[in-house]
Amino acid sequence: MAQRYKRIFAALDGGSTQEAVAQRAIALAAGNHAELVFGHVIDSVPYEASGVDFEALCAESQQRIAEELSEVFAEASDNPNIPSVEFIVRAGRVTDTLAKQLIEPIDPDLVVCGERGLSNIKYAFVGSVSTFLIRSMRCDVLVVKQD
Repeated sequence: MAQRYKRIFAALDGGSTQEAVAQRAIALAAGNHAELVFGHVIDSVPYEASGVDFEALCAESQQRIAEELSEVFAEASDNPNIPSVEFIVRAGRVTDTLAKQLIEPIDPDLVVCGERGLSNIKYAFVGSVSTFLIRSMRCDVLVVKQD
């Protein structure tokens, strides 16, 4: 018998795969009657020395993404096969914040994330969030490839 997912976390990165990640997560949540949580992390590293108001930055980012994906979020919220839909934005170092503040407290059965099209040089220096998730999560991880 195929695994049934009860709680799905979709990592939105603001990049080119964001909508595809959201759509894939919605399809999986609907097919499994699973709760769905969308999450986004604002990388705090570029702002750490500037005294930025991270609470305001998170609210602004949440509103921007909600507007960009309004139709997608409405599709998820209106789907009777998805019992709950939530969208959370946090600021911090991406991998730590994603794992410890967003994913671990939710305890999902599946994490859906996008592939970032990093060059080999950039990947060598910054790594990949999807690779981090595959290696560190205790649940299944689905990486949605770029078109």
